[in-house]
Order: sequence, then C-alpha cells, then structure tokens
Amino acid sequence: MNHWEGKKMVTIKEVAADAGVSVGTVSKVLNNMYVKADNRRRVEESIHKLGYQVNTYARGLKAQQTFTVAIIVPDLINPFFALLVNYVEQVLAAIGYKLLVCNSHCNADRELAYINMAKQNKVDGLIAVTYSNTDEYLEADMDVRAEPDKFYDRVIVINLSELEPHINGPFTPDAATPISEFAAKVKANGYPRKMEVGLIGSCTNSSYQDLSRAASIARQAYEDKIPVAAPLIINPGSEQIRYTAERDGIIGDFERIGATIMANACGPCIGQWKRHTDDNTRKNSIVTSFNRNFAKRADGNPNTHAFVASPELTLALTIAGDLCFNPLTDTLKTEDGKVVKLKEPKGSDFPPKGFEVKDNGYLAPTGKNVVVNIDPESNRLQALKPFAPWNGEDFTDMPLLIKAEGKCTTDHISMAGPWLRFRGHLENISDNMLMGAVNAFNGKTNSVLNQLNNEYEAVSAVAKQYKANSISSIVVAEENYGEGSSREHAAMEPRFLNVKVILAKSFARIHETNLKKQGMLALTFANKEDYSKIRENDHISIIGLKDFQPGKPLTAVLLHADGTQESFPVNHTYNDLQIKWFKAGSALNTAH
Repeated sequence: MNHWEGKKMVTIKEVAADAGVSVGTVSKVLNNMYVKADNRRRVEESIHKLGYQVNTYARGLKAQQTFTVAIIVPDLINPFFALLVNYVEQVLAAIGYKLLVCNSHCNADRELAYINMAKQNKVDGLIAVTYSNTDEYLEADMDVRAEPDKFYDRVIVINLSELEPHINGPFTPDAATPISEFAAKVKANGYPRKMEVGLIGSCTNSSYQDLSRAASIARQAYEDKIPVAAPLIINPGSEQIRYTAERDGIIGDFERIGATIMANACGPCIGQWKRHTDDNTRKNSIVTSFNRNFAKRADGNPNTHAFVASPELTLALTIAGDLCFNPLTDTLKTEDGKVVKLKEPKGSDFPPKGFEVKDNGYLAPTGKNVVVNIDPESNRLQALKPFAPWNGEDFTDMPLLIKAEGKCTTDHISMAGPWLRFRGHLENISDNMLMGAVNAFNGKTNSVLNQLNNEYEAVSAVAKQYKANSISSIVVAEENYGEGSSREHAAMEPRFLNVKVILAKSFARIHETNLKKQGMLALTFANKEDYSKIRENDHISIIGLKDFQPGKPLTAVLLHADGTQESFPVNHTYNDLQIKWFKAGSALNTAH
C-alpha cells in the first residue's frame, strides 16, 4: 500500500441496507435512542459484520474545537479552485477560523488520505470539491440525516430525472423557460426565430467537462453529416483548458463542423468579437453559454435577442439554426435526407490523461525595476495615476450627477463591446460612464442636467465639466446597483471623473467591494423611500466622515433649489481595512 492509499470506510447507508432498516433507525441506534428491539439487534449485527466505525468527523466535535476547517480541491493550479480557496479563507478568517488546504491532484486515493487526515486531526469542518464519488467514505452528520428539519429551514428534494434544459432571456438571465415550452414563447413574443450565431465558452461554461459534452454533439453532426445552420464560436476558458482540449481531440471536433476557435480570453461574452451582420439595427437572435445577456452587451446592437443556455443546448440550437428546435423531441435531416435525432451529450468530468499546458502565459516578476514606455500619442494605453487621498473633510455641496432608475448593471455603468479597446486608457473609456443608465427625471439614457449651464448633456461630459471646476458629484441609484460582470472600470470611471459617492437602495456584492477598493463611498438608504426625496437639481452633502467607523451610519443632507433642506441616515458596510482604503484614496495606495 502506498502513502496515499486508504481503506474504504463503511457508511451508515450500507449498514442500513444490510440491516434492512432506514438510515434514521441506524442513527438512533448509534445515538442510543429508542428503537424496537428487533431493529436494534439487526443494526448491531450489521455494524459488527461490516466493521462500521462511527464517523467522528462527520458527527462533529462535541468535546472540543480546533477552529480549523479543511478544504480539499482537485487542482490548485486551476484559477477557479485557487479563487475558491482564497474566498473561503477570507470568510473563515473573519470568524476566527484557520483553513487547512489539501490539493488532491485529481487523485481519489489522495482524497481519501486527506479525509482520513482531517478526521485524525479533528478539524471542525470539511469542504470537499472532489474528483470522485465521496459517498463511499464521506457522509453527512447522522443526526442531520435522521431529522433534517431540526437543522434546516427548508429541505428541498430535486428529482434530477424530471429536470429538462432551460433557455434564459432575452435581455436578462432571469427569464428561464424549459425547452419544451420555449418554442411557444418564441412565437407568442415574436422573437426572431432564426438563430444566427451560437457562442460557447469565455469564462463561464467552458470547462473541460462543458466542452467535452458539447463536442460529443459536434462529433455526431460530423459523422451523421448533419448540416450546421449557424456560425459557431468556441471560446475556451483558459490556456490549460484549450491545450488539453486540443490534445484530446475536442477542439478538432468543433473545427470539423466549421467552428471558429477564439483566444482563451475575455471575449464574446463582453462583446470582443467581430459580428458579421447585414444590418446592425435588425432584430436577430443569438444563443450563448455565457451568464450575461443584457441588451447591447454581446455586439452593441440593442435589437440582438441574446439567449443563454448550456453549451450542449447552445450547440444543438446552432446545428438546427432554429430557436423552436427541441433536441429532446425533434429531429434533423442529414445531407443525404435521412431523419436523425441528436443523441444525449456525453462528456468527462476531468481529462482521462490529466490536464496539461505548455505555456500558461504567466511571467514571474524579475524583482528588478522595469520601465514601461507608453506612446504619449496612444489612445488605447495610458499610465494610471494614484487617486488622491481623502482630505479629512465631509463631502459637501455635491451636485447630483444622475438619479438612475431601475436596473443599473456594470454594463449600464461601463458599456462593453467596442468600448473595451480603451480598457488600458482610463480617460478615454470614461467617456462611456453611465451612458446606459436611465435618468429617473426624463426617462432617457445618457442625458442628464448639467447644473453649470442648465443644459442636458451626456453623463461623462457633465462629470468632466464638474471635475474641471474641482466639483465633486454624487450618483443615486436603485436596487442591486452594479450587478453583472465584476468590471473594475465600472468603479474606476466614476472615481476618475470625481464622483465621490454612490448612494443606492442596495448594491451587488462584488461591485460594492470594487467601489471600496477604488476609495469611493458606497452608501445605502437606511429607508429606501428616501430615494424619492432626491430632486434633479439637488446639491447633496454626506456628513459624519470625520468619525467614519464600522457600523456607524452617516447622514445625507439635501439642499433643494428652492432653498429648503432635508436629511436622512445612510448606511455602509465598511470594515476597518476598507475605511483605511477610503482614507488612502484607494486600496492600491495602501501598498506604498
């Protein structure tokens, strides 16, 4: 037996099956609770026969705590798992726990060894992102399994055999429709039925498993000579995924049916692809496996109906070229006129030969001072200058820049698509700031009152004029401000244009953090009804910053054009470190 091999542990489920009783009955026996004598005897005999040992780890420690949680991941090199570990560690650290990280390298024996190690070291909890079926050696706490209602508010049982694929959209990822009902929805709403492009990948739904499942459909289309009706674009999630998929023939499967393979980078998901269309204002439909489908995001066309589906469903619809096609029930014709049905997609969770990459694109720091030369005439690259630290005073007499109405995503705040060529030039990309946000006072986008001349102008143009006159401004918004992609520019642009405060009914979590990192003040209405008090030509002050501390509300003071004033409390979620970022002018400033 090598170092990583372990003996299979008998589970409570196996004991119950052998004894012919329920898992709950076994749990009661183990916990010395009342059970019929005959059932107790059968359970005890099965325990003895199978050699079952109580999983002290799963039961939890009742006598002591180690304040340590173990996490087992299959591949720490994978950015997803590295990021997962990072966030878990942050959450645990905040409540006084340590994290024990175990990298199984996609090896089932190592997983078992690490689980046994965690058990022996009496960690308080285990998070297992596993390569194999852990039911053989890892089980839930017996008390929880016996009486789950005592531990959870709701117990949801999902019958996976009854689920069917869904399509989400258009214009929002929230509108989910089962594939069996989608054709009727397309016809009822007048969506363009012809599917014009299928896009798979980017940072979402582009794992080896995702691509391998879609590739199985591509292989059938090639082997059965089924024509592919729409263009197909594949965007692998990373260089490791691309290289491994190419090595294993998956990329070749896509190429044989005419797919275009994009660079493994942030691409079509944020509009970074060349859309070929006869009329960029014509209503049309595309299907993607991305997680965002807001209007104009994919290609800058507000009339593009973007629908979200799984990679395999996206490919099936691409082959058919028809939004009303249901691969569960409908058939397709081959080039020689035969009628066929697409087979159920098959794929691998992990590559049989393991992951491989020759060059992942990472260049280690040299430790030497490096001079970066930027062409002063470039409109795509610009050196970043540190934001100014807080001056120690309250923010007073700030004109309202915009009172945004309804949904305001990071796409509304910093438009993607063609604007992304300016990602390295903060001044130029700031020209798109909040151009998609709807002004609550006139119902228009990119049209706000300039209080310097009483004219309506583009949001960024007004902000630039305020900045040129050393005037700070404030943005007011509704619920979940900043939802969508975690786009840093959505926080950097207002900061660059001297917007000091975002006051919203609520924030999307990641965007709120991004604002904090840029040294901005992200505040929420203590009473959401106070949103209605904000008038178009208001000047707003935020009072209490000299005593800025966690958990202590600040005060917003409105000075109306008629000379009247009113005030109300505003809340924040800043901790001590984030307050330090604010005072320094940004998180980056604290590193120097």
